[in-house]
Amino acid sequence: MPAVSSADRHFEDYVPGMTDTLGPIAMTEAAIVEFAKRYDPQAIHMDAVSAAAGPFGGLIASGWHTVCAVMRELVDKYLAAGAALASPGIDELRWQKPVRPGDSLHVRVTVVGANRSRSKPDRGLVRTSIEAINQHGEVVMSMTAMNLIRCRVADAPSGRSS
Repeated sequence: MPAVSSADRHFEDYVPGMTDTLGPIAMTEAAIVEFAKRYDPQAIHMDAVSAAAGPFGGLIASGWHTVCAVMRELVDKYLAAGAALASPGIDELRWQKPVRPGDSLHVRVTVVGANRSRSKPDRGLVRTSIEAINQHGEVVMSMTAMNLIRCRVADAPSGRSS
């Protein structure tokens, strides 16, 4: 568990090995269908009857819906608004199991790396392993995120650099 609340976290607080669990996220049928109609209009995400005859045997959430729901948890409970600067991207995004109506997801975040910038010493790059886990303990989505995070003190000494 992190020693500093997410609202006060800066680069120095993201220590490799730090793990936290966020959530729960309720994945309702209404939310799944609403997201799909707007952003991923495939029958497996919008039409329970068609989806029942499809490859997953029922309605499933769009993988992008899962990513967006996880992102909301990260913004609300992991990244500090005053310190999170930007993200240069994600690596290894995988949708491993279907997310179904009624699923309850938790998000496990683990800091896998934190390197202070040499060229911009007021920030560092934090790499985080992110897993969305359903109520059965199954990983349904995983990715590695990269975030540029402001340092608490721009010229603070750090053994980590990039």
